[in-house]
Amino acid sequence: MTDSSALDPDDRKIVTLARSARARNGVPEGAAVRDETGRTYVAGTVDLPSLRLSALRTAVAMAVASGAKSLEAAAVVSEAGEVSSEDRAAVRDLGGPATPVLLAGTDGTVHLTTPAG
Repeated sequence: MTDSSALDPDDRKIVTLARSARARNGVPEGAAVRDETGRTYVAGTVDLPSLRLSALRTAVAMAVASGAKSLEAAAVVSEAGEVSSEDRAAVRDLGGPATPVLLAGTDGTVHLTTPAG
């Protein structure tokens, strides 16, 4: 486990944003990413009959659609014990293999930080 208070303030911010998106929308996961300029993109799980996207892939898509060229970090708030390989691949595609992906529980405590690569 990682003490969330020991996180870099910018990383703590994206965890908080991801947690808020999850709670506000009543979805299984919330996610947030930070681009190379410091802008953040926040999303929840998309679960429509014709479109299913994880919160993290949705946040990455929002960053791309807004013109982000790279990612500095990503965060997911979920009850899952790991970040899926598909989600890490989306982060890697935009941010590169060393981009950190933080996984936090629903209480905001970061349980895992892993590179996207």
